[in-house]
Formats: sequence, C-alpha cells, structure tokens
Amino acid sequence: MKARTKLWFTEEGKTVMGAGRAELLRIIEEEHSLRKACKKLGISYKHAWMMLKKMNEALGEPAIVTVRGGKNQGTFLTDLGRKMLAEYDTGKQFINKTIEDETAWENLSFKLSARNQLPGKVLEVEKNELVCKITIEVEPSTITSVVTKEAVEKLDIKPGDKIYAVIKSTEVMVAKPTNEKSR
Repeated sequence: MKARTKLWFTEEGKTVMGAGRAELLRIIEEEHSLRKACKKLGISYKHAWMMLKKMNEALGEPAIVTVRGGKNQGTFLTDLGRKMLAEYDTGKQFINKTIEDETAWENLSFKLSARNQLPGKVLEVEKNELVCKITIEVEPSTITSVVTKEAVEKLDIKPGDKIYAVIKSTEVMVAKPTNEKSR
C-alpha cells in the first residue's frame, strides 16, 4: 500500500489551483501559447479558458496575459502566475518528501509524552556543510544535538531560541514552538 495525496490552493472557499491548473500554467510557460498547451494536455480550448477564468476570479487578478499581434505575441504567465506555480511546486515537493520520509509520520500522527520533551534554550549552533551541532541549556546542565543543516534552517534555530530537546531511544531531536501562546 502507498500513501497518496493531492494539493490545491483555495481562496475564500474557491479553488484557485490544483494539479490540472498547475500543469496548464506550466505548459503555457513552456509554449507561450494556450492553444499549444491545450493540444499537449488533450483538453479543449474552452475548458482551459474556463479553468483560467475561474483561477483569475478567485485570485482577483490574472495569472496569465495574452499579447496579440506582432513578433512577441502569445500567452504568458504574469508574475502572480509564476509565483503561484512555484508555490504549488514547492508545496508538492514538501508533501512528497514527507510521505516518502517514514520518520516524518512520527511528527504528524503522535503526541509526545511529557517525559521525553525537555524545554531548553539554544546556547550555540555550530553549522557544518550537512549537519549542525546544537548546544542546548537544559537546567541544570547542557546537552548537544546533531541535526541536519536543513532542519536547523527550516526551524530557524539560533542562539537564544527556546526549544524542546525531544529524546528518542537512539537520538536527541529538537522542536521549536511556533509561538509562545502554544504553551
């Protein structure tokens, strides 16, 4: 069995973009033509135009612009269209990585017991190429955790931050509260 998921963006309950609209924008960006994009995707021009119309209505501004006549004619993504497509791709990559990472499910599905979370304060972050060494003051002593550089950057861990040292039987992980009100 394999986990699968879908990603879509909404605005005030209206779908802005999902896989179909993202693929349409991607091919418009490649071809600079709505007609060629429709042909590649095997959808009608009217269907594609309605997809884009609904997207633009939900956003309140256009994701594409059409230039008629002249040497530079065609259909192009606006800055908003490129930003939406980039955010969709980033979100999709994050979801795919999470699904593939078996240990990520531990963080999504289970509460941690109080005895394996130690509140502390970051004293030092020693960054190397791939991993970082975090020195954490946990009263009455200090502990050290080695985590990936990516994790430190994603959590934005720096000296002075209040974090939790999360103890597993084989390692010490860290967690950072998203805001002080969550305590």
